[in-house]
Amino acid sequence: MRLLLDTHLLLWAAAGSGLSDRAADLIADPQNKLWFSPASIWEIAIKSSLGKADFAVEAGLFRRELLDSGYEELPITSAHAAGVATLPDIHRDPFDRMLIAQAIAEGVVLLTTDRVILQYPGPIQSAI
Repeated sequence: MRLLLDTHLLLWAAAGSGLSDRAADLIADPQNKLWFSPASIWEIAIKSSLGKADFAVEAGLFRRELLDSGYEELPITSAHAAGVATLPDIHRDPFDRMLIAQAIAEGVVLLTTDRVILQYPGPIQSAI
């Protein structure tokens, strides 16, 4: 299965803590291909610069660590950007909305613990 991890899951997986058993099993399964979005790196860069404790990592280094750990980067395309406009108005977070649009457009499963994201239709699964 192709899994696009939301930003918090990426951070928790890298830290080796905070993951549910389900998330840890899915991430560790060699049958699954793990993806990250530039939207997550952008979110980390912005929130880290604002001093948010959950995002206290250097975005460029974190990206390199993800690539070195075998994650694939899912580039953002204009189709993804346009797809954001078709999403129901459930969540206002622009980073999460981009992840949802990417998952729908690419047919990859967005893995998340965010209960608001789980309300969207499409290939979204709970990591709880």
